[in-house]
Amino acid sequence: MPGTPTRCGGSCPTFFCLCTSRRINVNSNLQTVVEQEVDTLGYELVDLRVGGSKSRPVLDVRIDRRDGEKVQVGDCERASRAIEARLDAEPNLIDGRYVLEVSSPGLERPLRALRDWQRFVGRRATLKSARFAAVGGHVEVEIVSAAGDGADARVTVRDLKGMEHDLAIAEIEQARLAVHWKT
Repeated sequence: MPGTPTRCGGSCPTFFCLCTSRRINVNSNLQTVVEQEVDTLGYELVDLRVGGSKSRPVLDVRIDRRDGEKVQVGDCERASRAIEARLDAEPNLIDGRYVLEVSSPGLERPLRALRDWQRFVGRRATLKSARFAAVGGHVEVEIVSAAGDGADARVTVRDLKGMEHDLAIAEIEQARLAVHWKT
């Protein structure tokens, strides 16, 4: 009827949204090749992730400079060109077309290896460990020291209350540098 509001379906519209980013396990050969290329240029491979879709994978490569200087655009460009040339020369590492993204590890850099912890002694980090289950597993700490070798690698951290904790690196599930913005 004219002038009578009509209803479509009798309820609110439904929208379907797929918001997951597919993450593919990184092939160890791919990891090795990328590590070799960035190592040859004097960089450290901080992280390598493969996402995107099966038909158009995205390789997200995070590099850092060994000399402690900040990663510049030129560093990313050199690493990108070297990695791309190697991947194109060895097509069995990744199927077909791909997107290659090379960048710095960012301000909230992940901490994984002993050398990462040693490099950032005195800095603040957020970490997740079962040792801190009483407070949800996540804590912010100051890195006091890092030492050891292999499976014996340990870090000493100081929590916000001033208490020091000695942890095996193997006990730490996840860790990143903490960033506090001044307002």
